Amino acid sequence: MGVDDARRAKLRTAFDAHYEAVSRYCHRRLPAVDANDAAAQVFAVAWRKIDQMPDGEGALPWLYGVARYEVSSFRRTSLRRRNLQQKLDGQARSPEPGPETVVLRRSEQSELMSALRSLRPADQEVLRLRALEGLSLREVSVALDCTVEAAKKRSARAMRRLRRAAGIGSLAAAATDGVAIDDGGSR
Repeated sequence: MGVDDARRAKLRTAFDAHYEAVSRYCHRRLPAVDANDAAAQVFAVAWRKIDQMPDGEGALPWLYGVARYEVSSFRRTSLRRRNLQQKLDGQARSPEPGPETVVLRRSEQSELMSALRSLRPADQEVLRLRALEGLSLREVSVALDCTVEAAKKRSARAMRRLRRAAGIGSLAAAATDGVAIDDGGSR
């Protein structure tokens, strides 16, 4: 019998004789989902350290020592996972907008869309390219087949016309500095 065969036979003998005892040890100390993994890990360690594992009667206490370490490791992992979950649960989340905010936004969006539809098709197109498609002025100039300066002027004029059509004064435009307000109601 070769060295590897002897090692396999030693592990097989220990496994057959002591798996149930090691498994019960782990199950008494850990939840079932972790206990099965811990018991399997004990025998993985036993295989890696097969030359250190005693033969015969000395194998079970040695395996209990390995199991004790594995149970401790699983407990630490579980504690870290639980602590991390608590930290994540404590993180501030963006509050969902209330029903009155949703109704107000829908009303404002409806008014804005009506104002947009009242503009000339060329103004609508430049605004849609900028806002809905997210194009830069250079990209708008390519799409409209004009210079970047012309795209900039068309965009500015269309925005002025949209503000006028929607009844948005220059004071409201200056207050937002052209920055969209997010769902939380702040910048």
